[in-house]
Amino acid sequence: MNLNPGLALIIAMVAGYLAGSIPFGVIFSRWMTRIDPRDGGSRNIGFTNVLRTAGRAPAALTLMGDLGKGYLAVRFAQYLSIGESGDWLAGIAAVLGHNYPVFLGFKGGKGVATGLGVLYGIQPMVGWIAVILWGGTVLLSRFSSLGALVAFGVSPLLILFLRPAPLNVFFSLILTGLILIRHTANIQRLRSGTEPKIGRA
Repeated sequence: MNLNPGLALIIAMVAGYLAGSIPFGVIFSRWMTRIDPRDGGSRNIGFTNVLRTAGRAPAALTLMGDLGKGYLAVRFAQYLSIGESGDWLAGIAAVLGHNYPVFLGFKGGKGVATGLGVLYGIQPMVGWIAVILWGGTVLLSRFSSLGALVAFGVSPLLILFLRPAPLNVFFSLILTGLILIRHTANIQRLRSGTEPKIGRA
């Protein structure tokens, strides 16, 4: 599209934030079970707590929706042809939207699935490897938070090798930082041995 680059970047970031703000966890849980995931478990709107409070079907749909909004935010930015930095900024805006959604009073999730969608949009191979690392770690440990920490901890190194450019590494570090900030309490519980596993309250 032939838009002013600055305007196109603003549009991509606003669209990314609004897409990220769509609370699929709340929508699918209420639609399928009439349960609000914010009322139980960790009170989070993401995949893990939806699985814990509402069951597998709403959780699967939540996972797909959250992955999709991160991916589509990047793809829309790519459609606007605002450059790779703009693609990253739109994706990061989507993660911020998920973590601090305008539709839920800025109280949202932790950005894991949305962030994985962003990585896939930026570089599919990085996205696939990150998803495998996340899923494999969760299967072996049953700690969803540990899977997120491993996947996003490694992702800047993957970007360095598969999409080598200083700005790409910089933005991947920002994305990882957003995930780590939202997992501060989880990290403390992992260290103290009190982090709940998937399948337990």
